Amino acid sequence: MRDHNFLIENNTKHMWQPMAHPAEAMANPPKIITGAEGVRITDVHGATVIDAVGGLWNANLGYSCQPIKDAIAEQLQVLPYYSTFRGSVPGPAIELAAELREWFAPDGLTRAFFTSGGSDSIDTALKFARQYHKIRGEHGRAKFISFKKGYHGTHWGGASINGNQNFRHNYEPLLPGCIHIPAPYPYRNPFGETDPERLAELIAAILEDEIAFNGADTIAAFIMEPILGAGGVIPPHPSLMGKIREICTRNGILLIADEIITAFGRTGAWTGSRLWGVQPDLLCFAKAITNSYFPFGGVMISERLVDTFEKSDSKAANIGTGYTYSGHPVGAAAALATLAETKRLNVVENAAARGTQLFEGAQALMAKHDLIGDVRGGHGLMIGIESVADRATKAPAAADKMAVVAETVYEAGVMIRVSGPNIILSPPLVISAEDCDTILAALDSGFAAASATA
Repeated sequence: MRDHNFLIENNTKHMWQPMAHPAEAMANPPKIITGAEGVRITDVHGATVIDAVGGLWNANLGYSCQPIKDAIAEQLQVLPYYSTFRGSVPGPAIELAAELREWFAPDGLTRAFFTSGGSDSIDTALKFARQYHKIRGEHGRAKFISFKKGYHGTHWGGASINGNQNFRHNYEPLLPGCIHIPAPYPYRNPFGETDPERLAELIAAILEDEIAFNGADTIAAFIMEPILGAGGVIPPHPSLMGKIREICTRNGILLIADEIITAFGRTGAWTGSRLWGVQPDLLCFAKAITNSYFPFGGVMISERLVDTFEKSDSKAANIGTGYTYSGHPVGAAAALATLAETKRLNVVENAAARGTQLFEGAQALMAKHDLIGDVRGGHGLMIGIESVADRATKAPAAADKMAVVAETVYEAGVMIRVSGPNIILSPPLVISAEDCDTILAALDSGFAAASATA
């Protein structure tokens, strides 16, 4: 690596960052991260802080998981790459598929299709949903329904079903036939409904209405995150996913679970679908499958779809999608090691306990700081803190206030993620109670500093 002075001098000069205006990034250069150990990251100036972002929801086991690093190094020596396209398959991909079948058996999922990451997985699932209906002769089923505030990656299909204009507006027109219904968001919704259970009933009724209006025979799938993540951490009422499952089944519509964030323990359950007691037809995964040490993802497929594809003699059942790095042997080896460590450490228990600690701690901060309008979480290490300029009007906090919060928290030893007025906490699932106390203390100082500014 070049010396630190080179990195500082060239920061933002030769690359664009995701999700940022190029001019803004140049005016406010991002922090340059040069090292990591455990649950801490180190910047170019030598400051070491707790990573309360978990990379990007994905470093569940932190940055010092030696078995994963060893698996990657060993696989590079044996077989650094080979394709899974028709006619060949690297051994680690076969091993991983067998492991995932066992892992996802309680979710009713028995086949894996590998991709390069989360956005690939989403687009693949959308394709498989349409293809399933074509195999069955229902060629009119092409539309998709999703939640406003939902996030499903940035490929063309994912951007089309995304429920946030930030990821859509500059790229429209997008895929036609994408329908969005209100999110299960008690703090902000078009009905003024603050009761989560009643809101779930309203959303289910709206879904029924949209299906009736469009015609069930035009809809391929409903896609949802079991807990909405990038939209600000929005957990639905426990009944909602089950209601959606029943409505989809009754209308011949597939249910796709976007578990790119929630799979592998983050919610305090091994999958978000399992948390709500629902079996989806397709499940998308990525991120934590390799603890972020290697880009990798996939789609798990239910037995019902498996039967339809594998027992068909139609050309419509030919798999016509794939990626150069699908089932990459190094990624598969990393995934196998990650799953083994994830099970050995039983991270769901710590995710549940530390998630409760952070959620209750954030609620205590809300009682102390008027800048906090809402705290969401209660299901593992997914906490959302929504900041407001005024609690009565719920007007979002200004960007400069959020910048003060973020910088003060960083100076206090913690990296957080700020998304508009929301602070998202998604630390590694191996984080300690003491580190969670540090996160809460840093947030306390950040909100105090922001409140003191004019």
